[in-house]
This record gives sequence, structure tokens and C-alpha cells, in this order.
Amino acid sequence: MEWGFIGAGLFVGIMVGMTGVGGGSLMTPILIFVFSIQPAIAVGTDLLFAAITKTGGIWAYWRHGVVKWPVVMRLAAGSLPATLATLWLISATGMHEGQHNDLITKALGVALILTSSALLLKGWIGRLMRAQEGHPVVNALYRMRQDEQHKAMMTVITGACLGVMVTLSSVGAGALGAVVLLFLYPRMKGVEIVATDIAHAVPLTAIAGLGHSAVGTVDWSLLLYLLIGSLPGIAIGSFLGVKISDQIMRPLLAVILVLVGIKCLF
Repeated sequence: MEWGFIGAGLFVGIMVGMTGVGGGSLMTPILIFVFSIQPAIAVGTDLLFAAITKTGGIWAYWRHGVVKWPVVMRLAAGSLPATLATLWLISATGMHEGQHNDLITKALGVALILTSSALLLKGWIGRLMRAQEGHPVVNALYRMRQDEQHKAMMTVITGACLGVMVTLSSVGAGALGAVVLLFLYPRMKGVEIVATDIAHAVPLTAIAGLGHSAVGTVDWSLLLYLLIGSLPGIAIGSFLGVKISDQIMRPLLAVILVLVGIKCLF
């Protein structure tokens, strides 16, 4: 079984290295459906797994000065209180006893479908909005992001939604956060969006994961085996990523996430 966990970490690490997404989206379903890990333990362990594997990314991006810390703080102002509130609610009502397995599985399904939609439709949505400039709804959205107060409020609300979703499912901090940032902050470069998204995801997943640990839903030995496999996997995936087209890998990953999300729901 230990070799199976290491192999799962290796596979997910390769996918993350190749596509930049898929950590929580793949790891949690694998733990639940392949290894029959209790959903709450799968989510809690995967949250710390994500926090550890993404920490190096913050350091690298920070050195290059591409993290937009004011945006990170706005997201965190919504996500961290929402995370703590969600942890308190589900732990007070029996999370460590498996009382919320069905809720967690359903939340995971919704998060996977939203994440896959973000991967597939991000470019299409941007082109559609540009094509529909002048439409009242599109104009209202553009005005909202041009007003600094509205933009700040929507960023905090986005953070709160991510906090609840990530705490329940370990999924959503990556692709969904990036799509919202892309809309709200169109002047940010692609690398700045990725860097800012990761800089917010690390404290969010770390606090959510430690909260799960406090109520007994983190398996530390499982976490170690996953990390043993994932760290070389990310290096391998990064090497393969320059050889395989992103236009092939991301749609393939999105389709896999949709199918797994449907399985979680039904």
C-alpha cells in the first residue's frame, strides 16, 4: 500500500509539473476512489500536501517580484475567516467521526466540475466578452472591475467562496482563483496571476490543513508517502511539459476532472 501511495504522489506530481494544475483535483479523488480513504481524511491530508508542494513556488515567484501582495491580502481577507468558520462548523458536527462524508464528496464533485470548466472555457469566455462589448451585462461587469471599491469587494467575496470550497474539498484554489483574477485584474500579466494565485493558495491550504489536523482528519504517514512520490514527479512533469503541447494536456485533464466530478455527485 505504501508503494501505491508513492506511485499516486508520483503521478499527481507529473501532472502538476506538466500542466500547472491538478494537485488537489486529482489527489483527493484518487485517495477516495482508488485507496478508499475516508473523504475527510483525504481532504485534510491533501490540503497539507498542496501547501507543502506549492511553498517552493512562492519563493521562486517572490524573488522575481511578480506576486501582487495587495491582491493576495484581499483574497486572504475573505478566504481565511471563511476557512476557519467552515472548519468550526463541520468539526462541531462530527467531521472526525465521518458524519460529513457525503457532503464532502458532493462538494468535491461540484469543485471538480467548476475547475474543469475553468480550464476548458477560460479562453472562450474572454473572447465572448470581447465580442459582446456594448451589451448591458458585459458593460456592467466591466464597470464593476474598473471601480476599485467594487473590485476589492469582489476579490474578498471570491476569497470567501474559495475558502469554503477548498476547506470542504481541497479543490478550487488554483484554476478557479486564476480565472477570477484574470477577469478582475486584466492588466496583470499571466505570470503575475499564477504567482498571486499560488501565494494565496499556500496559506489557505496550510491553515485549512492544520485545521483538519486539529480535529484528527490528517494522516501524517500517508502525507509523507505522497510527498516522497510527488517531489520527483514534479521535476519529471516539468521536463515533459516542454515536450507535450499544453493544448493537448489541459483539455485532457479537464475531461478527466469532469468525469470524476460526475462520479462524486452520482
